[in-house]
Amino acid sequence: MSAASTPPTLVVVAHGSPDPRARQSVLALLRLLRALRPGLRVELGHLETDEPLLTDTLARLRGDAVLVPLLFSRGFHVKHDIPSVLAGAGHLNAVTAGCLGPHPLLAEALHSRLTEAGYRRGQAVVLAAAGSLDPESAAGTEYTAGMLSARLGGVPVLPAYASAAGPTVPEAVAELRARGHREPAVASCFTAPGLFATRCAEAAPGVASAPLGSHPALARLLLHRYDQARGTRAEPFPRALAATA
Repeated sequence: MSAASTPPTLVVVAHGSPDPRARQSVLALLRLLRALRPGLRVELGHLETDEPLLTDTLARLRGDAVLVPLLFSRGFHVKHDIPSVLAGAGHLNAVTAGCLGPHPLLAEALHSRLTEAGYRRGQAVVLAAAGSLDPESAAGTEYTAGMLSARLGGVPVLPAYASAAGPTVPEAVAELRARGHREPAVASCFTAPGLFATRCAEAAPGVASAPLGSHPALARLLLHRYDQARGTRAEPFPRALAATA
């Protein structure tokens, strides 16, 4: 393949976690990306804690790259941390894709993980996310909650947060119980196992879904954001999904 026809490197930008399971989960997602898009170079960079750090990944790349945040909303990391690192990589012709949410594929992955965990039709849900002080981040999570509610037939889905914002997951569970929903489920809007995901799951009175990890819908969403950032024709979705993408 000639240099002119070589697609930009896809750099998955993960947050990083002291929990060793998190890195393994992200690496499994990268393996799926490579399987779904043979010939595409896929690299990993962390914002903190884990190696390789994003600064180191970008330093060894050359040519074109698309950074795809493995983050679900437009908070501080997307608006400040990633642009700051990218500003120091002037040797690259690089752009940053949009964050993963909200999007129908994210709702699909959340729905699937709930079903795997034993979700029962009609249960109300708490959508557990990391949390941010940025109001745009909260707005995105609320929109994702609405999309998940629609997939579940219109049951209440309340967004809740592990840090920085409210309500907390226990507060959202209490609110749903006060409305008459005795055993709300918790949908984990986290990429990988870690402190936040564990705390949120422990607050569930019943069903708590696993982190999204290497779910196929999440991998397809990463590739979709990559294609959007390139300005190329993204992978087609069913008409119902494309209408809200």
